[in-house]
Amino acid sequence: MNHTAQTITYRNTSIGIPRSKGDSYGRLDKIGENGAMQRPTLGSNPIAARTVSYRWLLALCTTTLAACASAPPPSTLPPPVRAALDKAGLGPETLGVVAYPLTGKAAGLAINPHKAQQPGSTMKIVTTLVALDRLGTNARGRTDLLAAAPPQGGIVEGPLYLRGGADSDLDWDSLWGLLRQLREQGVQEIRGGLVVDRQLFNPPRLDVGATPFDASPEFQYNVIPDALYLNSSLLSYVLRSDDQGVSVRTSPALKNLDLDTSAMLLNDNSCAQWEASWVLPQTSTEGGRMRVRFLGQFPKNCSQTLELQLLDRQWLTAAVVRQLWEELGGRISGPDAEGGTPNSAVVLATHMGRPFAEVARGMMKRSDNPLTRLTYLRLGALNAAPGEPTLAAASRVVNDWLRAKGIPTEGLVMDNGSGLSRSERISAQQMAALLENAYRSPVAPELLGTMPVAGVDGTLGRRFKDTPVQGRARLKTGTLRNVVALAGYVQDQDNNTWIVVAMLNHDEAPAKGRPVIDSIIQWVAAPH
Repeated sequence: MNHTAQTITYRNTSIGIPRSKGDSYGRLDKIGENGAMQRPTLGSNPIAARTVSYRWLLALCTTTLAACASAPPPSTLPPPVRAALDKAGLGPETLGVVAYPLTGKAAGLAINPHKAQQPGSTMKIVTTLVALDRLGTNARGRTDLLAAAPPQGGIVEGPLYLRGGADSDLDWDSLWGLLRQLREQGVQEIRGGLVVDRQLFNPPRLDVGATPFDASPEFQYNVIPDALYLNSSLLSYVLRSDDQGVSVRTSPALKNLDLDTSAMLLNDNSCAQWEASWVLPQTSTEGGRMRVRFLGQFPKNCSQTLELQLLDRQWLTAAVVRQLWEELGGRISGPDAEGGTPNSAVVLATHMGRPFAEVARGMMKRSDNPLTRLTYLRLGALNAAPGEPTLAAASRVVNDWLRAKGIPTEGLVMDNGSGLSRSERISAQQMAALLENAYRSPVAPELLGTMPVAGVDGTLGRRFKDTPVQGRARLKTGTLRNVVALAGYVQDQDNNTWIVVAMLNHDEAPAKGRPVIDSIIQWVAAPH
């Protein structure tokens, strides 16, 4: 089928869809102050609710193939979108767009609706929605400290097991609190060393041997999580410079870590441009000590705190556990290892993460890749068959969920669930169908609460400011080197709520494509 661009008129009339148990045909008729979408009271006659089903959209090109066989002339595109494409020097073939009103009566828009495209971080909508439904809004990750047998006389004779349970909130303070619980029980000495259990996921360490996504594997967005996810596998490095040189310290300060800035040169860039001359530091180990050698250049009279993954996470975990335990007055002897926890082990202390509905805000508002990947792996771990790779199980869960909702999965490709991928694909029609399903689902308030509000917060905090879109749209952003995208809900000036999915794939997408995507959102928000 050739790619198509066409304007569709959606008649918002009662179409009599049977209401199954658990369905909700309430409408998000207005967006309140601060961009908060508000759901009105459901009517007493759900069958007569005025709605447009995504099944209508699906039928568009499956029952009317002739209408989708060839692209219409450019004049059928909304003039602002046509003008934006012309100015960017791009054609409609770069786009995948579906936009239609859930309330009111207006002409919608479909451009290549069934074309599978790279979605960038708009793929986080898929992972978040499936997780809200399958994990549950109150699902919480956990971290446990365990021993093979209860302590006797303040002594753990065997190893201390640190078992990861996909706890997204396990930071350094939380780890200190876990160890503090142990000390308050009278435990002083651990004689079997430390065993770190990451085996909730299969394999336990997806980061080992993984090809870097880009040339900056040290930064937070590139972290590949495991089931422990201690401090997001990051360590804080505070770099300070004067006219003579650069110094660095870490937080927490680690006694077995050596930091070397002797090779760093100073430059006259502004402090805000520190990254322009940044070079990946070198790491090495010798005799149990870790050494980080900083390279490149750094601006004079500048201070920056960087969250980086430079150190092997097993070394970092063991170093911090041992140091904190000793600072709490305890003693630990024996080797450190990665492995499993015996089924008969007893739990000595536990840390619980926040409910998933709260965690999801970070996934979506900040577009947090590692947090989304962790959630995707949780979906897989919850449903994996014995021996099944966790990523494969997660992909199966998502595909099964979509099919159960009547959403076709042809062309859908799931990789890690975050959109930080060269292989993930979804069509605009599939994303729109998913968004409509979410809009009518029991988890709609939770999903809407996670989405950036145009011109107000999250990744849209500075976008659409002082335009008719500000405060009237909840949209997930997506950007890669060849992708710009937006997907979510927009309220037009007639107070009708639209589903909008707009993806643009092109080698110059970030440089030229954003005004095109924005023109679609602004067209939707205009009076109809």
